[in-house]
Amino acid sequence: MENIENLKGIIFDYGGTIDSRGVHWSEVIFDGYLAAGLDIDKNLFREVYVEAERELARNRHIYPHHNFYDLLLIKMTLELGYLVERGALEQVDVEKYAPAIARYCYDAARECVEEARPVLEALCARFPLVLVSNFYGNVEAVLTDFDLRKYFDDIIESAVVGVRKPDPAIFRLGVEALGMRPDEVLVVGDSLKKDILPAESIGCHVAWIKGKGWTADEDAAVHPSQIGSLNELLDLL
Repeated sequence: MENIENLKGIIFDYGGTIDSRGVHWSEVIFDGYLAAGLDIDKNLFREVYVEAERELARNRHIYPHHNFYDLLLIKMTLELGYLVERGALEQVDVEKYAPAIARYCYDAARECVEEARPVLEALCARFPLVLVSNFYGNVEAVLTDFDLRKYFDDIIESAVVGVRKPDPAIFRLGVEALGMRPDEVLVVGDSLKKDILPAESIGCHVAWIKGKGWTADEDAAVHPSQIGSLNELLDLL
């Protein structure tokens, strides 16, 4: 990652960047399946993961008051329901496994959040921070539950503003919220296609927290901005 001499503000992604060390959330959830004792073929899991995400995009299941555990329980109930439809589980298994997987994932997220907290503390003491996230309309509740809301001057959430990554317009909203020029802003995210490339396209500096991605192509991709962890930001800024 390049040294940035004129940096005045930072935009953070949330999911995957702050709460999973750059690892795609499908990987965390699949680990949750295994930890709960649910041995499902990974390709089948990926199918129901996508189907649940599409259902959440089509219909309102998650509301502004839902914290991250609530969100996960809703997602797991949907995913396991699709496994029932495919004959891979019985209906009784949904009630058995959904809370256990949700709890595993919530605890994993909290652990990552606590690792990220000193970085956010240090950076927000030096720069204004804005969050730009593709989320379900409840990111305020998630941040409040994890005691993260205090670090961000503003939040740009896709479900609220009606623009989703990888549309660069959502990053323009973040830059406007900071009241700065793009070349004065650093965007930190875990997705090359959804965070780094669109933010770079409007003139922002970027830092890619690279972890396990959704596809082999993503895992093989490289970019000059990639770093291994949020902690590296403190050494670079």
